[in-house]
Parts: sequence; structure tokens; C-alpha cells
Amino acid sequence: MGLDITVLVVDWDHLGRTPAAERLGMLEDAAYPDDDLDNRDDDGGADARVEHGWVRRPDTPWCALYEFFRTLGSFKPHFWAGQAWEDVRAFAEPDLRGALDAFLAGLFWPGPDDADTDPSTEEEPAVGLFPAEPDPWHPRLLVVRAPEQVPDLARAWALAAPLLEGLRAPYAVHADRPGRWIADFEEFAMLVRDWGEVVTEASRSGRGLIGLPI
Repeated sequence: MGLDITVLVVDWDHLGRTPAAERLGMLEDAAYPDDDLDNRDDDGGADARVEHGWVRRPDTPWCALYEFFRTLGSFKPHFWAGQAWEDVRAFAEPDLRGALDAFLAGLFWPGPDDADTDPSTEEEPAVGLFPAEPDPWHPRLLVVRAPEQVPDLARAWALAAPLLEGLRAPYAVHADRPGRWIADFEEFAMLVRDWGEVVTEASRSGRGLIGLPI
């Protein structure tokens, strides 16, 4: 049990042409048609369909689903990756720290505790596509990044990717947690690189990102 996440790269124009009240249901149906939902295992993962990588269906060319490596669809690995970054970011090289801060904060990490951000000035990419969240503790969307926001994430990843290996040594000292979902640098790097794949594809195709809690 627990929170799941399903990540989709979505054609924003197609989404915008769909009546507002139908958008979430359409995304859920596209991500997991009835037969797939019936076959999802107890941990939220899809049954032996695609273990890692892209899931594309000919009947929904306007979106693609990405399965993260060994996460079983759970949000827990993403949460613990964010915690690991909190543990090790002070020991990262400045260029890597800046790039990963921008990249992860745009996806699943809440950002550094010392960030000086005025919430009233933050962008609201979902405005006009989805109504405001009625209950922040039970969000209907975990990630929403409009197509115009994705290139910034892709640029941050392009800066971070060649520097990521430099995090291996400090990670072993400050962030290794055997027995946790993200136990070591290899698992952290795999998850972050998977997000890099998602963001790169979304930027290449001019599409947005959506993370559903299913």
C-alpha cells in the first residue's frame, strides 16, 4: 500500500481540447486501461507488461507512459531519492548541485530548506487545464509541468548528467542507506537518469509531464 506515481508525457493541445471535467479520467484510462488496472500487482506495478522504459499504445498516440526501473509504480523511491539528495547535496560540486537542484525541484523534490521563494510568485502550470487541488494531502496530480517549462528541466539535466558520477564518493559517505528503497548511489543514479530520459523525451517532442497518484 501507499502512494503510487504514474508518469506520462502528454500532448498539451490534445489535453486542452478535452472538456476539463474529463481530463483526469482520460489520463487515467490512457495510462492503465481496464485490463491493465485489473492486472496491477499489490505494490502498484504493472503486471509483466513493461518492466522498464516507455509504454506507447497506438490508440493513445497523444501520450506515453514511462515505467521506472524496479520501482513497481511506487512513489517511495522518488521520495527517498529526494531525501538522499538532501543528505548529500552540500557535498556535491557546485555546478552539479545547482543543476540537480533545478532538475529535481521541478519534479519530485520540494527544494532546499534554505530556498528563498515567495509562494505567491510561483508558476501554476495547471491553471486552465485542471481545477485547484481540493485537498493538498491527497493530490490528484503529483507532477504537472507544461511544455514551456520542460526545456528548462532538460537543460538542467544536460548540465547534471555528465557530472553525476562525481557524486559517487560523497554519496557513499553521506547518503548510503542499506535497506531503504534508494539504498546506494547506483539506485539513486538510475532513478535520476530515468527522469532524465522522461524530461529529454518531453522536451524533444514539445509535450508536457504529468504524474498521477496511481
